[in-house]
This record gives sequence, C-alpha cells and structure tokens, in this order.
Amino acid sequence: MIVGVPKEIKNKENRVAMVVAGVRALTQAGHKVLVQHLAGIGAGISDEDYRKAGATLVESAKEIFDRSEMIVKVKEPLPEEYPLLREGQILYTYLHLAADERLTKALLERKIVGIAYETIQPADGSLPLLAPMSAVAGRMATQIGATYLQHDHGGKGMLLGGVTGVERANVVVLGGGVVGINSAKMAVGLGAKVTILDVNVPRLDYLSDIFGNEVTTLYSNSEQIEKSVLKADLVIGAILVPGAKAPKLVNRDMVSRMQPGGVIVDVAVDQGGSVETCRPTSHEHPTYAVDGVIHYAVPNMPGAVPRTSTYALTNVTLRYAVMIANLGWKEAVKKEEALFKGINVHKGKVAYKQVADDLGLPYEPVKV
Repeated sequence: MIVGVPKEIKNKENRVAMVVAGVRALTQAGHKVLVQHLAGIGAGISDEDYRKAGATLVESAKEIFDRSEMIVKVKEPLPEEYPLLREGQILYTYLHLAADERLTKALLERKIVGIAYETIQPADGSLPLLAPMSAVAGRMATQIGATYLQHDHGGKGMLLGGVTGVERANVVVLGGGVVGINSAKMAVGLGAKVTILDVNVPRLDYLSDIFGNEVTTLYSNSEQIEKSVLKADLVIGAILVPGAKAPKLVNRDMVSRMQPGGVIVDVAVDQGGSVETCRPTSHEHPTYAVDGVIHYAVPNMPGAVPRTSTYALTNVTLRYAVMIANLGWKEAVKKEEALFKGINVHKGKVAYKQVADDLGLPYEPVKV
C-alpha cells in the first residue's frame, strides 16, 4: 500500500503523523511511504531522518494525496485540503466530525473511508488513540490556566498554589476522565485547591482513592456545577462523550457571575465545547474575554508541544496503520473490532451513529 504523510497545516500545528520508526515498520513490511518535505521539522524529525528510514520525500501535499491509498494525519483536513481527497481513499486521523458538519459533508461527498482515532475503542471501553493526547492536553490545561491567571496575561493576579499565609486558587475540573485526572495531577502538584465533578460514581471513588484529601470529588449535576464554577478561579472543561458533541455544562449566566480575571480552559472545544461561551481559537490567538472571564479554547492544544505529543500519539496509532496497510481496511476491521468502531464515514454514508445523530444525518453502519 502507498501511505502518505502530509505536513499539517492547522494553525501552529507542529505534530506529524508518523515518526521514523513508523516509516521503517511500514517499509519493512513492503509498503511505500511518502512524506511531505519538512513534515516532521516541528517535532524534530528531519527529511534526512525519514529518507534513511526508507521514506520517499515529496514537495507538495497534492502529490501526497494524488499518489497515496491511505493518508495518515494528526488533525482533520482543512477546507483547502478537501479538493485533494479522492474517492475510496483511506483517511486515518483525528476527525471529531460531530462538531464539524462542513468537514463531514466534504468527506461524504468525496466518498472517503474516514477512520477516526478518537472512536477506535476496544471492548473495555477505553479510547487508546485519544488517551495520550488527552493526557497532554490535560496537563497543558493547568499550565495554561496558571499562566492566564497572572495579571500580565489579563487574569486576577493569582499564583495557583498561593504562598504561606495567602489563599490558594480554586481549580474546578469538569470531568474525571483522562483529561480531568491529568489536569488534577498538575493542579494538585502546584498546590491549588482542586474539585473534580463527574457523573460516574465508580470513577469518583477511584479519584478519591488516588488523590485522597488533596481533591474534592462531587457528583456532577446542574446545582453542583453552578456552585463550583461560581467559586472557581480556573475552570477546566474535560468532558468527553466518545464521538459526540460535548454537553454544554456551563452556561452564559454562570460565566457572567464568575469573578473578573477568572480563567476557563475548555479542552472539549474540539467536540463543540462544554462551556456555552466557548468558541474555537488558535495558538496564534488563543484567548478572548467574556464578561471579564478569560477563555482559552484551542482545539489542537498538544500541537504546542510537538516533540512530546508526536511520539506519544504515534506510539498508539502505528499498530493500526500497519494493520490497515497489511490487510486493507476491510480485512483489518474484520480482524479488529476496536478498529471497526473507528470508521466514521464510508461510501458517502455516516457510519458512526453518534455523529449521525448529532448532525441530523442518516446513519448506515458498515457491512464487511
């Protein structure tokens, strides 16, 4: 199979979808790997590194898309990439379609086989291709929140952990999954007062066990969310419903009643966001204020730490990429149920029910 790795073009997205070890694994299995010129430079991987591993370097994204049977990316195609997609081509990347009707319709129109990292799900219910980036984003969320609480960044001028004799910041984490637990680890480590809300009671039990009295765990309902948000200095949105739009847990009224200079970091923005006042921003222009509250809502947060996040991501994506290349996507999804759940679009149809439901489009599961 010819596998193409284009350079990412999303704002300040410096990750790359394949490291040298991935190229070597595919070429040793008899496949051809095309890598776009400078695709890995942001992650510290040179063209020469790829060439030595057996990749063929090409200049343009158009050539990558024209020649490749499978495109391996980090982030979803942007509008300028839509015309490059070809019918029947496999697109293996993060898609987050439930929050992006325009992209979904473009993939349907071009009859792409869209396999989304974020919905590949083994029987245990985990999301192994989402987890490492959720861990990165969760840890970044606390760092970023701490930075924007500084007065020179528009915040109320608080040190997250305070100092002796001075009050610590209140950090509220909405969701106790991978993003939430990593956000909480960082916040606890910096000395903040931390509250985690979730609807999964066994998960709250687990969080209480590992954090002990260093965090407060609360069952998530509208009353508890409102109380927690209104006393928060930093709110971290860490909600995930696999493949679906994030529920809006924090409404505009709550935001308007937060103290000016407070900060919201909505990690769930790539799935539509869990805060009503959040809209996608970029690494170039990451924040804006609503009623004096700073909002940070960059959908590709891990792109700011590409050396860490590229390797963390490819550690989990490579196995399936090799399987698809070796077997073809149909045989691969027959063999691997988790991979079958990754198919979001196929032959002009939405093949993932939650995406179809959220966008009001017909659902037609793949038959293989």
